[in-house]
Amino acid sequence: MTDWLPRDIVSPVSDVEHEAVRRVQRALGLRPTGDMDEATRASLRGVQHLFKAPVTGVLDRGTAALVERLAYTYKETS
Repeated sequence: MTDWLPRDIVSPVSDVEHEAVRRVQRALGLRPTGDMDEATRASLRGVQHLFKAPVTGVLDRGTAALVERLAYTYKETS
């Protein structure tokens, strides 16, 4: 469930959006800065490519769901 994502995020403009980016960064093992830096965009593109989703580097609901799926799978196999 991606109710925590307020909108598609290219560049966060609010505290809520920065927190959404930090959440994804933590799930991807990145430093949680809250900014859509190149490492974050590259990681999102990698997730999108892995799941054969459109490769945009944008944090949208579909990509957020894929990141959650990866994080859940990782926790289950650790």
